[in-house]
Formats: sequence, structure tokens, C-alpha cells
Amino acid sequence: MRHGFLLIDKPEGPTSHDIVSAVRKQLPEKKVGHIGTLDPAASGLLVLGVGAKALKVLELFMGLEKSYEASITFGEVSVTYDREGPIEQFPRKPGVLDPTDHAIQEEIRNSFIGKIDQVPPAASAVNIGGERAYRKMRQGRQVHMPSRTVEISACTITSYTYPNLCLDVTCGSGTYIRSLAHDLGQALRVGAYLAALRRTRVGEFLVEDAVAADKAKWTDVLPLKDVLKPLPSRELTNAEFDDISHGRLIEGRCNQNTVAWHNGLPVALLEEKDSGIKPRKVL
Repeated sequence: MRHGFLLIDKPEGPTSHDIVSAVRKQLPEKKVGHIGTLDPAASGLLVLGVGAKALKVLELFMGLEKSYEASITFGEVSVTYDREGPIEQFPRKPGVLDPTDHAIQEEIRNSFIGKIDQVPPAASAVNIGGERAYRKMRQGRQVHMPSRTVEISACTITSYTYPNLCLDVTCGSGTYIRSLAHDLGQALRVGAYLAALRRTRVGEFLVEDAVAADKAKWTDVLPLKDVLKPLPSRELTNAEFDDISHGRLIEGRCNQNTVAWHNGLPVALLEEKDSGIKPRKVL
């Protein structure tokens, strides 16, 4: 087996955990995890870590920038902000016209680019008081969702004929595209919900390079040494490799998330400790 990352093109329907379970059976390999969940109704790129060594480095990739293709429907709203919840007609006030391309672009540029405050949907996995928000909502309990600061670096219209709008969105970790759809509809005074979502990119990983979970093979797994190449690195001498392997300090300084290499292979994640460097995780 090889330790590394596997790019999966998730279809609509299964949860991210369902995909992880399917890959565990397909390869087979028990040690499989992911670096960012996708809602069941969403499709697209799911990046999995395969093998114990890969699971040790997943934390380094959790905050990667992501890109999405989002389909939004105006004129209706959903309690879940997407097509999964009950959909109702939005009570548009007299005189409010269908938004034009220009009006949408202006609203996006003025209110939805850069760092913005966003309230996640109540039907989400956000932890509220030690409990998932969606569980409270399903039980009919009141859910108060605190706002969070997220960053949207790009949001462009790819097609639009009212009531159907398609956007390409590039954003930071923690951004809810469902909330973006809902908030855009509220700002334009016509209401909106997220009709479909497809993730196309996570960091440098692209959905074009992904495979279906039931077609995955060991040869599809990107080797860990290739996955870790872009990160800060330090080549170890033989003596340093021996010290690192036994958990001993070596001299010098290192950047956060520095990977130690020896004979062309990643052997540890390093961190500064006291007056030297020690292994934070041995690979």
C-alpha cells in the first residue's frame, strides 16, 4: 500500500462519511479520513487521506482555499437555505423587480467579497453548546447561530436567467455557500436558496483529477512525498535523522509545518522546542 491523498468526485446523495466508508472497502484500507466535508446534497471534490501516515498530516491541509460552482434559485426560500428543506414562496413586496445582472454584480461586489460576517444555516454541523445545530433544529428546539468571519476572494456570475443564477465562488475554509445564496436573496429583496453545489477545487487539488469512490485503486493515491512537497522542508543529515527518529532535539530553527526529509522521503513534522527542533509527529 502507499500512504497519501486520494481525490474523490462525490455524487449528490451520500454523506462524506459514506464516501470514506466506501473507499475503506474498495481499496481496502481502514485508515481513511478527509480534509473537508461536503453536504449530502453537494457533489464534487472530496480529498481523502489514505494510510496512517497520511492521517497524521491531514491537519496541515484543513484550511485550504476552495472553489465551487453554485446554482441559486431566486423567488423562493428554504429553512435549510438549500433544496433539502421545505421551500416556500418569498413574500416579495410590491414594486420589487427581478434583479438584473448589473444589480447582482453590484451587490456581490459591495457586500460579499473579502472578509464578511456570515451566519451559518441552523441546519448545519456547527457545534452549539456541545451539540450539533442540525440536531437541535430537527428536535424543534430554538437554535441561535452566532455569526462568523469568513473570506470570499472571488464570486462571479457564469450564467443568469431569472430565477436561475450560477456563480463561481472561491472562498476560505468555513464559508457556507448556502448562507451566501440566502443572504444574496435577502439583499436583493427577492429571496433565494441554494439549488445545487459542486466543489471544483481544494487548494491545488482539482476535481478533474478525481475518481469515483467505487472505481478507486491504489494507483490513484497521490504519494505522501508528492503531497508534502509544497510545504516548508528541512533535509536531515544521517545524525539528525537518528536523533529525530528517537525523539531527540536537533539544532536550528524551523517554520510552522516544516517537514523533515531524509533520503527523499518525509520522516517527520517538526516544531521548535526550547533551543532546538523536535519532531511533533514522526511519519
